[in-house]
Amino acid sequence: MIKKQYLKELAIPATQQRNGSTNTLKDVMKIQSWLNLYAMVHPSSGTATGIDGDFGPATELAVKHFQAAKGLSQTGVVDLALFKVLSQPMANAFTGVAAGTDLRTILVNTAIQHLNNAPFELTIKGQSNSGPWVRAYMDGMEGTPWFWCMGFVQAIFDQAASQLGKDFRKLMPLSYSCDTVATSAIQKGILSRYTAVRNNPAVVKPGDIFLLEKTTNDWEHTGIITAIHGDIFETIEGNTNNDGSSNGNGVYKRVRNYRTSKLDVMSIASLV
Repeated sequence: MIKKQYLKELAIPATQQRNGSTNTLKDVMKIQSWLNLYAMVHPSSGTATGIDGDFGPATELAVKHFQAAKGLSQTGVVDLALFKVLSQPMANAFTGVAAGTDLRTILVNTAIQHLNNAPFELTIKGQSNSGPWVRAYMDGMEGTPWFWCMGFVQAIFDQAASQLGKDFRKLMPLSYSCDTVATSAIQKGILSRYTAVRNNPAVVKPGDIFLLEKTTNDWEHTGIITAIHGDIFETIEGNTNNDGSSNGNGVYKRVRNYRTSKLDVMSIASLV
């Protein structure tokens, strides 16, 4: 894979604990981030705590609650083995081998693999679009300005293409910008504008990329099409929410009506 930031999110170099001599601000914040991500899926776990880099009594108790939830000894200490358990969802998403023999199938299953491991962003020090998942998709970048829908799409394409020994950059430039990717697709002749899609939806296949048009030649959101049913695309998208926002809080499976939304579609046939 080209996008390897996720590897940095899966490890800490030393044990972190209350009053620990090997504690670092960065690693304690990583632990606190994973505790909060666990709480988002398990809100009654008692693992939600501040993300400030201070391994104080609140973080220690949150760790003990996580250990209890996992049936582990409640030491309040995060060694390398416990951090592996904390960050296991990301390992599952990025290192699991998706089922399939063709790129389209592998792409869809890779997206599902990520979805099933609950990638959410966090708000850290007042900055949305933050946390381990955002950094993994955005090559270490995070913070309010870093919309990550294209970072998510490209991470999925990178992972799926790599499984077949392919380079996703032959299809699109490495970029976090919907505009950059869409403009490149126009130049390559692989972008069907929404009017063409409505006239002939058969041009769209699972694994293709939708780009939501804001105005002509300005796109504000993207995602992976996983199925087509009548007037509906089923999609998996990052940085969205139940309302279909282009700046939401996580990865969601959604349904979009391409007859009422301006969904341009980028074909991946040239990489298949």
